[in-house]
Amino acid sequence: MGKRAIFYDTETTGLKPDKDRIIEIAAFDPELNRTFCKFINPQIPIPEVSTKISGITDEMVKDGQTFAIVGKEFFEFCSGDVILIAHNNDRFDKIFLEEESKRSLIKMPNYKYIDTLLWAKKYRPDLPKHSLQYLREIYEIKANNAHRALDDVVILYNVFSLMTEDLTIDEIYDLIYTANNNAITQMPFGKHKGVPLDKIPKYYIKWLASSGALDKDMNKNLKDNIEKMGLLNEAD
Repeated sequence: MGKRAIFYDTETTGLKPDKDRIIEIAAFDPELNRTFCKFINPQIPIPEVSTKISGITDEMVKDGQTFAIVGKEFFEFCSGDVILIAHNNDRFDKIFLEEESKRSLIKMPNYKYIDTLLWAKKYRPDLPKHSLQYLREIYEIKANNAHRALDDVVILYNVFSLMTEDLTIDEIYDLIYTANNNAITQMPFGKHKGVPLDKIPKYYIKWLASSGALDKDMNKNLKDNIEKMGLLNEAD
C-alpha cells in the first residue's frame, strides 16, 4: 500500500522563515476525509501587508495557541505513513515548519513531501504561470477565500487531482524527484545553471553542500552525481 496523501498550507507573517512566523495552518486528509485548521499566536505583530494578503489580523490570533502546541497537534494529525503535499512546499511551507519546530524545541517527523508547484512547472510547461489561483482558473474550479489556509488546501486538492488523474502518490513522487534525472551532468539551477558539473567552481559546490541545498529531496540525484564525480572531495 502506498503513502497516504495529506494536503496542507500555511499562512505567515511574512516570507522569511528565520524571522517570520506561521499564523495559520490547515490540512486535508482525503483518504480519511478529515480536516485540520488552526490559528497560531505568532507572539509578534502581523504586518499590515500580510493582513492584506491573508485577511488575518492580530485580533484573530491573539487567543490562539503557540506553534509549540499547535505544531504537535498538526504532526499528530499527519501521523502514519503519509506524504505532505503543498504548493511551493520546498521553498516555503516545509522550511517554515522546520524553523518553527526548531524554535519551539519540538521534534518534527521525517516526512516525505510533494511540491505541486514543481509538478505544474514540469508537466504543464505550456502555461505562462503556475500559481495556485491561476491553476484554479485553468481547471475551472470555483473560487473561494484565496490565501486562507484551509480554502487554499481544498483548492490544491482539487487542482492536483485533475492534474495527476489516476497516478498514485508514489508514482507522482518518483516522477518529480527521481524519474529520468539520474544522469545530471549540468547544474540545473542557480547562477551556474547549464554549466557542466566538472566546470563549477569548487567554492560553489562547497557552499551547496554546507547550505543543505544538496540534502533536499529534489536535489538527490544532483548530489549523487556530484559525489560520483568526486567533486565534493575536491571542494573540501
